[in-house]
Amino acid sequence: MKKLLVIAALLSLTACSKVSIENYEKISVGMEKAELEQVLGSADSCEEKTLHTNCVWGNESKNITVTLVSDRVTLFSKKGL
Repeated sequence: MKKLLVIAALLSLTACSKVSIENYEKISVGMEKAELEQVLGSADSCEEKTLHTNCVWGNESKNITVTLVSDRVTLFSKKGL
């Protein structure tokens, strides 16, 4: 019974993933970081560079990657969606 509950919980988390093609299509160049986080939630990782920040939502096989300059989307891409 315990295994069944764990499996059900994992499936519900997967179903609620914000890393989806529907959410990817809501992203646009110029969007503010706060708006982006309303759509995707907090990034799984961000790497700050000198003039920009690269953020990733998801994992190596399924993700959305966004480049921000001055907290605005400049580039974005998807993998595995």
